[in-house]
Amino acid sequence: MVAFIVGIVLILFAVYSVLPFPWALDWWEPVLAFLQGGVPIVALLIGLLAVFIGIADIKDKIEAKKEEAEESSSEGNQ
Repeated sequence: MVAFIVGIVLILFAVYSVLPFPWALDWWEPVLAFLQGGVPIVALLIGLLAVFIGIADIKDKIEAKKEEAEESSSEGNQ
């Protein structure tokens, strides 16, 4: 319940902070600048993670083929 209330309070603060009214903080421009600078970096990190996962997947497939070939060759020897 506490997490729910804290979440609601933070959402309300976020909306209040970017509203373009004199009684609000009007932080939309800094928030937009942060997003413009942060999105390419996040995209780069996600791309690197995807490449590493892809490489690991390819290695796993090669390993599985080797193990399968070893199993079939050992069955043929028996």
